[in-house]
Amino acid sequence: MRQEKNTLRAIIFTGLFAAIIFIGISLLRIPIPALVGRPFIHFGNSLTVLAILFLGGRNGALAGIIGLGGFDLLNGYAATSWLTALEVIVIALVVNTGFNLFQRDDRASHIVILGIVAGLMKIVTTYAVSIVEALMVGTSFKVALINSFLSLPATVINSISTAILVPILYFALRGSLQTVRRRA
Repeated sequence: MRQEKNTLRAIIFTGLFAAIIFIGISLLRIPIPALVGRPFIHFGNSLTVLAILFLGGRNGALAGIIGLGGFDLLNGYAATSWLTALEVIVIALVVNTGFNLFQRDDRASHIVILGIVAGLMKIVTTYAVSIVEALMVGTSFKVALINSFLSLPATVINSISTAILVPILYFALRGSLQTVRRRA
């Protein structure tokens, strides 16, 4: 499916992953108090990384943008949904590049490394997004840097869950997706 970009099957799987990501962030979230933004623990990031691994960078990023961005638009985060889209694009570029460097070899050690890298990149991108959000509401740069750093606990928890869940879910779903590919 990674090589298919515009086939009906690729479009269907992109939409399916977008819906799963949206549901994963909508139904399973735990709000965390923070100085900047309204962070919460959720599984949208893990599911986005899975979409990137299964669908490739382009379609996986599209699924993540639709799923996470759709959640933002419908749940009071519309003003910063463009930042979510940028975060997904950065994560997709990093994960897809890493997977290509591993020559798309999906042995367990490679998928674990990609899950950890995705989790670490999420911390970096969320810190940058939090700074931008703080600056958007008129906070000074120095205060934005400090408050954004102090608001990272939810992101760290999400990143740890990404590092743990991506390998588990990848290998749980890989066989099913390969079966669907063979039948089509």
